[in-house]
Amino acid sequence: MDPALARKLRILADAAKYDASCASSGAGGRKAVKGGLGSTTGAGICHAYTPDGRCISLLKILLTNFCQYDCLYCVNRVTSNVPRARFTVDEVVRLTLEFYRRNYIEGLFLSSGVAHSPDRTMEEMILVARKLRRDHGFAGYIHLKTIPEASPWLIEQAGLWADRLSINVELPTETGLAKLAPEKSAGSIRAAMDQTGARIAEAKAERRRFSPAGQSTQMIVGADDATDEAVLATSNLLYDRYGLARVYYSAFSPIPEPSPSLPPKAPPLQRENRLYQADWLLRHYGFSVAEIAAGGDGGMLDLEADPKLAWALKHRERFPVDLNAAERETLLRIPGLGVRAVDRIIAARRHRSLRLADVGRLTSSLRRALPFIVTPDHRPRGLDRLDLRSRLLKPPEQPSLI
Repeated sequence: MDPALARKLRILADAAKYDASCASSGAGGRKAVKGGLGSTTGAGICHAYTPDGRCISLLKILLTNFCQYDCLYCVNRVTSNVPRARFTVDEVVRLTLEFYRRNYIEGLFLSSGVAHSPDRTMEEMILVARKLRRDHGFAGYIHLKTIPEASPWLIEQAGLWADRLSINVELPTETGLAKLAPEKSAGSIRAAMDQTGARIAEAKAERRRFSPAGQSTQMIVGADDATDEAVLATSNLLYDRYGLARVYYSAFSPIPEPSPSLPPKAPPLQRENRLYQADWLLRHYGFSVAEIAAGGDGGMLDLEADPKLAWALKHRERFPVDLNAAERETLLRIPGLGVRAVDRIIAARRHRSLRLADVGRLTSSLRRALPFIVTPDHRPRGLDRLDLRSRLLKPPEQPSLI
């Protein structure tokens, strides 16, 4: 690789690592024609994740990290003293094709700082996707991070070439956005998300292709003093209003000055992980924001226990649950039982009364569920004991090798 291009790649790949919304699932079928390249047929793109949950299966870069905005939480803000670089459209196209042919990647995630104007930046990102699709027959996954301030026509064009669009909501509250990113408008962000959501819904109804994997967004967590409850409440509104495929949480570090609503030393990535777990309960387990927040204190999630266990420990009167009689919604509240395990239990108990050994064959997390369940041969003791929390949260011990 040309040394100048390699330098750009190092800078702009590193600059893109803070963009969390790069998951690639749900793209649907796109198959290359003869002479083309790539596919998202079947299960879609392969995933590879770093320990903190970020997808690394895509070529994840910025078109440029030059930016005219001065968002205080962004490492690429105009006042930040970082190395700067800019790809040309053809350089991004060439890198994507070469990396794909070498089996390094399964697709492209492209974002950008706003260098000259929102429209010009958006035009160049669209041109990358259009050249890949039309000139090179690329049928792999493409995710474009759209710029809310760009013209609506350009956002429409982006959806024609990308598998997924994402528009960053940036921060949980409008107050936080006004304080830390005063050049950005909450109204512009909402308008762009409204437009994208409406076009995706129309395309599905008309069975045509427009951002088939939907839209997602990213929320910076820890840059302001918004509580976890406020973060989840905003996420819930976004899911309901825009039908988002996903809200991604990006931990801000370092944590700002302590405030009454934010623990002074909350580990950023640990908090981010708990928010992802809580988000899963919100979308797939029937929990409300208030119920999830009730598992912690002061609107913040419990960092020591996952949100479902934290809720169960504070609502012991709801347990133990009879696995052979409880409704699905109740079973989903049991720590250790996921959606798949609950569905298996419901299907199996139609044919016989489940005993503990039967449950053990249906889930790999029986030990976590034991204090909260009842079967004909098992009834837990000590659900009201004061040390139950410490017993359940006892850190794992490395067994001796001797």
